Amino acid sequence: MYSRIIGTGAYLPEKVLTNFDLEKMVDTTDEWIRTRTGIERRHIVGDDETTSDLAYRAAVAALDSAGTRPADIDLVLVGTTTPDLIFPNVGCLLQERLGIRGGPAFSLEAACSGFLYALSVADQMIRGGQVVRALVVGAESMSRIIDWTDRETCVLFGDGAGAVVLEASDEPGVMYTSLGADGRYRDLLYASGGVSDRVRQAEAGTLKMKGNEVFKVAVKTLESMVDAVLESNRLDKGAIDWLIPHQANIRIIKATAKRLQVPMERVVLTVAEHGNTSAASVPLALDVAVRDGRIKRGDLLLLEAFGGGFTWGAALVRY
Repeated sequence: MYSRIIGTGAYLPEKVLTNFDLEKMVDTTDEWIRTRTGIERRHIVGDDETTSDLAYRAAVAALDSAGTRPADIDLVLVGTTTPDLIFPNVGCLLQERLGIRGGPAFSLEAACSGFLYALSVADQMIRGGQVVRALVVGAESMSRIIDWTDRETCVLFGDGAGAVVLEASDEPGVMYTSLGADGRYRDLLYASGGVSDRVRQAEAGTLKMKGNEVFKVAVKTLESMVDAVLESNRLDKGAIDWLIPHQANIRIIKATAKRLQVPMERVVLTVAEHGNTSAASVPLALDVAVRDGRIKRGDLLLLEAFGGGFTWGAALVRY
């Protein structure tokens, strides 16, 4: 038994914040942002929008793409670091809004790796026979935890949601997943203000990052991870049809593609238009490439991400 992606969906808020807009807010330039990150614009949630709103719109698009009714979904799983509430979790909020009843619904927090963590869990539950169809979403309102006076971080992040519908299948779909974490690096990238941390509540909801250190560890970790994925599946470098990376930084993406010997024209890039949407970035990029026709049935995809924690994950998928 395997799980197979039968539908994808995405949603981006209407408000767009360009690099030129940011030039008026902090001491930065469009040229500085583009050359160091590859980002040109990002989408920002409206005042009345929440993460569950973004997740709902992406989920509806994925269900429509799959030709699946909400009542056919047995599991709702959302990767996010920016929930609407402490509880109920975003998975439950999404389940209720879709009119799904009875099956498990929960959120999973692994920062930018959240969607891949969620995809792996859903895949294992389908393989184990616990569920037949799963709705897996990555959704973030990163702008809610950004310090808009910090030019090192405010230029990087955006908001959005992406979703896939997984279904049990006799044919390989999600072929392999790999997850990892190392909490030693927790202070290089974090958002403070958790309800139990009284010491840091004064800086509640503010993202902190040491960019150069994060970059070094991310490149090294992703290179080791993609090598391990290829070795575990007895694949040669260059066997991947499409690389769908976490859209954090164009330099990290290029380094990973070089390691895999995947030409950049076989890499799905949305970082320029979306910025870093954390757990939403991989499913957003997947949906873009499926809908514009680049990714076709039978293509071999490698999805990968690296995020705060540090956490990291990869999935080898036969689309």
